[in-house]
Amino acid sequence: MDSSDSARRVTAALATAGITDVVLAPGSRSAPLAYALAEAAERGELRIHVRVDERVAGFTALGLALGSQRPAAVVTTSGTAVGELLPAVMEANHAAVPLVVLSADRPDELRGTGANQTTRQAGLFGVHVRAAVDVPAGTDPSPHLARALAEARGVNGPAGPVQVNLAFRDPLVPSTEVTSEVPAHAASGMTGGDSAGPDRGTTTAAPPSGAGARTVVVAGAGAGELAAVFAQHLSLPLLAEPSSNARFGSSVIGAYRLLLEGFGPRIERVVVFGRPTLSRPVAALLARTDVERALYVPEQPAWFEEGRRPERLIGTLDELLAFAGRGPDGWLRQWREAGARAEAALQLLLDEEPALTGLHVADAVWENTADNLMLGSSNPIRDVDLMASGDWHPLEVYANRGLAGIDGSISTAGGIALAAGIPTRLLVGDLTFLHDAGGLLLGPGEEEPDLQVVVLNDAGGGIFGLLEHGQPATLERYGTAVERLFGTPHAADLAALAAGYGVRHRLIRTAAELDAALAEPVTGRSVLEVRTDRAGLRGFHARVKQAVLAAVGH
Repeated sequence: MDSSDSARRVTAALATAGITDVVLAPGSRSAPLAYALAEAAERGELRIHVRVDERVAGFTALGLALGSQRPAAVVTTSGTAVGELLPAVMEANHAAVPLVVLSADRPDELRGTGANQTTRQAGLFGVHVRAAVDVPAGTDPSPHLARALAEARGVNGPAGPVQVNLAFRDPLVPSTEVTSEVPAHAASGMTGGDSAGPDRGTTTAAPPSGAGARTVVVAGAGAGELAAVFAQHLSLPLLAEPSSNARFGSSVIGAYRLLLEGFGPRIERVVVFGRPTLSRPVAALLARTDVERALYVPEQPAWFEEGRRPERLIGTLDELLAFAGRGPDGWLRQWREAGARAEAALQLLLDEEPALTGLHVADAVWENTADNLMLGSSNPIRDVDLMASGDWHPLEVYANRGLAGIDGSISTAGGIALAAGIPTRLLVGDLTFLHDAGGLLLGPGEEEPDLQVVVLNDAGGGIFGLLEHGQPATLERYGTAVERLFGTPHAADLAALAAGYGVRHRLIRTAAELDAALAEPVTGRSVLEVRTDRAGLRGFHARVKQAVLAAVGH
């Protein structure tokens, strides 16, 4: 049973149980449920209520259950999104309200591996739910739903909330192919067959020498400057995410994720520092069984469970140096030349683009930030990953990549700014900004951080248009539903919102205005809003890829 079939059985069970209202917060892993709900809504079986903030979604479902005197359901994607429901679940518990939590999850083989937005969320609500069931990917959820819905109605005691945790495998879109950029099973950087990977005991023997191997160094979140020094010392290409804080030095390769299409087949070994989560091409590389892979773990990290990763785990630099080996003659030079051509092609394309895009903003923010920089999840950090050069690096780059949620970004950045009194710039999308707008509230006498929030406002969730949800076949069948359930459009007035919190606001209309605003020192709190259009985003990124591949001869 694929994910779409499983999701349709969920909606059928809801309709059979008389549940007519479902509140949905947008997300990718929950996409099968979103499409199944859209189909059910077309048939008039239920109503969908879309809310951007899961906390709001949870309490909206609570209110629907109270007002209708029957269970209501709330749907979230995986990760912190599920945790956002806890306050509503607690209230439902103590008020005996039949609230049904449908939490989407990664399949079992990805749990405990560090796969993006994956945590142990089954049973997360503990004593506050009447029942918590974990439905494995590929199995019929109907009996689990029946049991949970009976408990929600109070068959064995007081009515109350329940959690049905639903694991879904790719493809997440019905009747269409997953984007060809990466095999479906590799989208999180892991393969199902590698779920029982080597434990640390298998890494004590000295690995074979990597002298002369075509090795690359991948630096994910938390890698630190050691990754840059390591790559430079061995003359190896460095593919560094922005929040790795390793994106500097002579080995850095710009726009690396677009170069992997041509260089990927030539790679023989990969050394990983930190936790890479941003790029599907990198995830595909790390999932390849024909490439020798090593993960540097001087101590057990918090982001995966032992025995769940496919790479060789190496705990000492001597062993890691032996595994990687020095790059063969011309290996780094070829990457650097291709990277330089890719960066030049990107800049030329941006210069010719009449309107500001996320890549314009990412480029300007990176180049104009000398103090701390925090990057919001979704498109902003990926735009910076594509545009950030290795010739310049902010003081420190932060990102909430533990579970890569969009929640709490303003509050996190404010805490960073207050911690050491260092001015901090935050780059976020509009939904991320709206999700944590309360983070702008300061009471009288509270210390004010020096925090500037740069908001790329495309009136919705632009990243989904770049995923499989934006494919023509999907839009032809589910176009209206995709825009509502994933794009989540809004008409929020960010200037009025900022004014309500007493925060300065400036609307940026041109690249020159953006550069001028970013050149000013960050003092107090301010919002720079850059409005863009999501409608042409998929086509624009296709032109970006085409321009880069043409420039490097692929």
